Amino acid sequence: MELLQITTTQLDTLSSGGQEPVRVIELLLKGGFMMIPIFLLSIVAVYVFVERILNIKKASKIGDHFFDDIKKQVLNGDINSAKVLCAQNDSPIARMIEKGLSRLGTELKNIEASIENVGRIEIYKLEKNLSLLATISGAAPMIGFLGTVTGMIRAFISIAQEEGTVSPKLLSSGIYEAMITTAAGLFVGIIAYLGYNYLVTRVQKLVYKMEYTSINFLDLLQEPR
Repeated sequence: MELLQITTTQLDTLSSGGQEPVRVIELLLKGGFMMIPIFLLSIVAVYVFVERILNIKKASKIGDHFFDDIKKQVLNGDINSAKVLCAQNDSPIARMIEKGLSRLGTELKNIEASIENVGRIEIYKLEKNLSLLATISGAAPMIGFLGTVTGMIRAFISIAQEEGTVSPKLLSSGIYEAMITTAAGLFVGIIAYLGYNYLVTRVQKLVYKMEYTSINFLDLLQEPR
């Protein structure tokens, strides 16, 4: 029964160690100068992810009946209306089809080659800065590890310069401050890695759609009229 008489205040003191809780911002500031490049990498990663996701989302927007309308215009022989319809759609698929329409009258292999060239350019635009995001996913943890190593070196130098018995507080504070950069670097790296893989998946889906539409367009040109 005596154990049940421990007050709530005593429990709070035991759980917190009798100290004020450390705020996240204060904790990050104790990470040292290596936190600066990690912070800058996090800003770049967020910018690249937001910019790419908006660009890919814009490139994916195309009417559900776009190709059906193109097919109808081509079969009717109204190529100019088909070109206008492509010009009204700001998407990689529309630009590929428009390039193919501009090559009508030439051999089929020339039309196919022109469509593939435009497709490669559009894929390059979609994948822009994705390599930077992949680099950040690997560089941020490495910078964090470097910050931990340099922090540990400083901590041991302080211990070596301490005369007499080294207090546990001095030892533990030096170590946890050094480990902050590792945690921050891993956090930024994981977020960048997840963002990179998500963007790559979105790009691959759009590329498949581009290939599927271009194949259907080439088949359309071979249909008897």
